[in-house]
Amino acid sequence: MLQSTSQQTPYPENESKRVLDLMAFDLDYNTLEKEFEELTSLAARVAGTEVSLLNLIDLYTQWTVAGHGFPMVQTPRENSVCQYTILEQDHFEVKNLQEDERFKDLAGVKDGQMLRYYFGVPLRTPDGHNVGSLCVLDRNEVTLSADKIDLLKALAHEIVKRLVLLKEVRLLHSELTESRTVNKRVAHDVRGPIGGIMGLTKRLIQKEGMSSPEEVLKISQMIHKSSASLLALADEILLPNQLPTAQPEIKDGMTLASFKEALEQLFLPQATEKAISFVVHINEALRDITFTKTRLMQIVVNLVSNALKFTPPLGEISVYLDFTLTQNNRVLQIQVQDTGIGLSQDQVKAILKGQTPSTCGTQGELGYGMGLQLVQQLLAGLNGKLGVESTPGQGSTFELAIPIGTVLYSV
Repeated sequence: MLQSTSQQTPYPENESKRVLDLMAFDLDYNTLEKEFEELTSLAARVAGTEVSLLNLIDLYTQWTVAGHGFPMVQTPRENSVCQYTILEQDHFEVKNLQEDERFKDLAGVKDGQMLRYYFGVPLRTPDGHNVGSLCVLDRNEVTLSADKIDLLKALAHEIVKRLVLLKEVRLLHSELTESRTVNKRVAHDVRGPIGGIMGLTKRLIQKEGMSSPEEVLKISQMIHKSSASLLALADEILLPNQLPTAQPEIKDGMTLASFKEALEQLFLPQATEKAISFVVHINEALRDITFTKTRLMQIVVNLVSNALKFTPPLGEISVYLDFTLTQNNRVLQIQVQDTGIGLSQDQVKAILKGQTPSTCGTQGELGYGMGLQLVQQLLAGLNGKLGVESTPGQGSTFELAIPIGTVLYSV
């Protein structure tokens, strides 16, 4: 939402589970504005304020995904008001931001719209984690009635319900797509044995009385073999747990080109503000291969946010996107390289073992460990691998290898 000079970020005790809960929604923050613009506009009308914002907060960044009356930007988490809202069970209110030591230097408070009043309601998921906030702001101090507060809470609850619905629709779409693909494979596999059986029986019919016992025996054995193949396939269908995993048809995927564009939209503003060079490189020869984006945005967003935290002004962050293609493997290669404060070898080993080192960022932020633990958990679900190379004072390189199946899809 708003930006300021550095301050210590307050973290809930369940921060790791909270961020994993947010990541489980598998959201693309660039695509949510239309879904929620009416609800955020309604929040401003209910409260009678100039500004209303829908913010989702991950480990390092506050993402404004919909809003009314204020620019939609991503903000370092420690430079936001809503980082305090997600600590609350009910709501968080600041009558005068300009007189509060925590917020008086925020952009939008000390300059610009000179906002004064803030009221935020946490977005609590069914698992009990606050993944963001619905907030309203105004240049004048506001007194909200109990009825208006209840309406804002109802709107926040509706936003969470819609997020859950989006998640369920995505999962159902994935299951339906996989089911259709399996049905096509089964139909194709069934046609083979049936066609073979029909051809063999046709030969016997056409040669009725003319076939030697040896030929009849040979054809009968072939029919038996085809029937056994068909029976085995039927067993696979009746025992779905033994059915080989099918490569799903990709309809809502991304390419290297669209992945690059999404990352640039998300991070160029934040990198520019911190005077950091941010560049995404792709293999142009493979730019149009389509692959599922499940979990990938969450993984890479976490790594790039990490790099932004621990790279000082005038530093550089580079992302490389490519594929390794062989006859039997298609692996997405992702590399995030920064010129930040770096890690010692002991810290790297601790991270890869799931332990959190005590590294601090360029402005005293939370260390690398928690973010990379989250990345490793997400990678595990994709059968991916993480490699880390780092030198204190010289930066870090994080390399990901994620299998995407044995079939290439092109647009």
